[in-house]
Amino acid sequence: MIKRKCISAGIALLLILSILGGTATAKKSGNEKSVSDIHKIVENMTMDEKVGQMLMPDFRNWQKQGEGKATGFVEMNSEVASIIKKYHLGGVILFAENVVDTEQTVRLTDGLQKASPDLPLFITIDQEGGIVTRLQTGTNLPGNMALGAARNERYAYQSGEIIGKELSSLGINVNFGPSVDINNNPGNPVIGVRSFSSDPKLVSKLGIQTIKGLQSQNMIATTKHFPGHGDTAVDSHYGLPLVSHDKERLRSVELVPFQRAIDAGVDMMMTAHVQFPAFDDTMYISKKDGQEIMVPATLSHKVITGLLREEMGFDGVVVTDALNMKAIADNFGQEEAVVLALKSGVDIALMPAQVNSLQMEKNLTSVFNAVKAAVESGEIPLDQVDRSVTRILEMKEKRGILNSDDTPIDKKIKTALQIVGNEKHLKKERKMAEDAITLLKNEDKTLPFKPKKNDKVLILAPFDDQVESMSRSISELAHKKKIKKVQITGMSFSGKTFTNEVAELIDESDFVITGSYIVKNDPAVNDGVIDDSVQDSSKWATAFPRAVMNDAKKKEKEFVLMSLRNPYDAANFEEAKAVLAVYGFKGYSNGRYRQPNIPAGISAIFGNSKPKGTLPVDIPSVTKPNESLYKFGYGLNIKSGKPIK
Repeated sequence: MIKRKCISAGIALLLILSILGGTATAKKSGNEKSVSDIHKIVENMTMDEKVGQMLMPDFRNWQKQGEGKATGFVEMNSEVASIIKKYHLGGVILFAENVVDTEQTVRLTDGLQKASPDLPLFITIDQEGGIVTRLQTGTNLPGNMALGAARNERYAYQSGEIIGKELSSLGINVNFGPSVDINNNPGNPVIGVRSFSSDPKLVSKLGIQTIKGLQSQNMIATTKHFPGHGDTAVDSHYGLPLVSHDKERLRSVELVPFQRAIDAGVDMMMTAHVQFPAFDDTMYISKKDGQEIMVPATLSHKVITGLLREEMGFDGVVVTDALNMKAIADNFGQEEAVVLALKSGVDIALMPAQVNSLQMEKNLTSVFNAVKAAVESGEIPLDQVDRSVTRILEMKEKRGILNSDDTPIDKKIKTALQIVGNEKHLKKERKMAEDAITLLKNEDKTLPFKPKKNDKVLILAPFDDQVESMSRSISELAHKKKIKKVQITGMSFSGKTFTNEVAELIDESDFVITGSYIVKNDPAVNDGVIDDSVQDSSKWATAFPRAVMNDAKKKEKEFVLMSLRNPYDAANFEEAKAVLAVYGFKGYSNGRYRQPNIPAGISAIFGNSKPKGTLPVDIPSVTKPNESLYKFGYGLNIKSGKPIK
């Protein structure tokens, strides 16, 4: 039976609930509360309460009155509680700054919910797995493109299941994932390895299994970024991207995974701040520079209501991507952006105003009043507001959020400590990462490396945490007697040029492992050849590892290139004898591996595991951009040297 205090709509609702008596059944058993019950609750809510349910700010940082500056909001306080109560907020989003350890996170979410006892909050987070993770003590997982390389639906389910278990134990009830964007643009600066693949069918299969894994833990799953952020060359955090394809192409490619997710019963949909003129070419005047700009999907009634709701049949909760991103904030302004988003048909405006102190509460007040005024004037129809609030409450009911949780805080903490980042989860993530490693080249059977005792291994990677991850992984293999004990030298090269010092390190080494981290290929190419004379600091990401490759080759050193992020950068190292892709760049820091991908790559390099991955995307040639250097589905068997079937 659902236990709840009556909300401040007061006596009328209390009478309704008393008349209904004990007819409501708890959702965790899978039985749905009568739709009419939710409708009656909505009918008896005040306008303030309704508007509050549709706003989801962040409290990433907080500056208490009398304190110097805003710092990570990690402990509940009366100031944030007063804002949640005053504006009847329906939810909040957490970031890494909020979730620094397991016990602290449980206490924070418990405090947040205590600030809204009548209608419990959506407590949300972006825990995609891979390079987008927030939990600082959780299982990171290898990420979507690694799952695409492994081609294993069971791994996708397990990823969702692990994320769902860990978040649920922490008191988080909404995950903003999985991303089902199709990364068919190698120059995409924001999606990349966050995508499963460039293939709509593979994205759909793995996306659905991730959703099912999340939902198996009663976790709300959210597909993003509708209608698709994969074929963009602009990051919507900084600008306004455009996807110019016609409707036929969009329906046959970008929209496919979203439709499959809808058919499979996904809970939420997050919008993209991307222009899609095929569906809506309405023009607005930018507040930034007075120029005409096209309406992005987030603010488009034709996209959200016409396409998503009416054509594709989605009746779950629609949430915007963060409205403080420059694609929206710079061009539309705070209040107008929120009003336009809600007018378009979205249910929840995410991060509608920056609030990191009581002094900045005025930002939220301004947005709140703007939405109320739009409803009162009829700009946002009242019946549309009611439908949104109904969807929100039905989703909270469906996933058991409206059930009171009387579990003692100490018991919650104990449970979370047993679940978050546990060895069982870490073992599964290691296996996923190892099976995703994709061997692209292995001439002369360069791999696996077979060092003799005290051989010298040189590690060169863009950042210190990556060097540390590789070094530790090699040392652990030696400690476990998987390889002979070796001497390891490591150096990070971010922003650096190749020097005599580096050449000497290569000269003294027996084996050279170099990591490549290139978000978007941009080498200097002359007459179809990469120009290795370009050594300015702006080209370090390509120039430095190429210089290492060339020097190691000249000195006949055993060399391997490890593509750490988007696998497209492997095309910059066509001359290398050994190249592999790991699909994840986070290294070792704060006493833990931030991703399993680099250790999995090291394991493959030294023969402790066999690469089984095949490319989930095409890798175009750098020197011949219209040709594929490595095609979708390509990957080598390390033993036979032949393509994996």
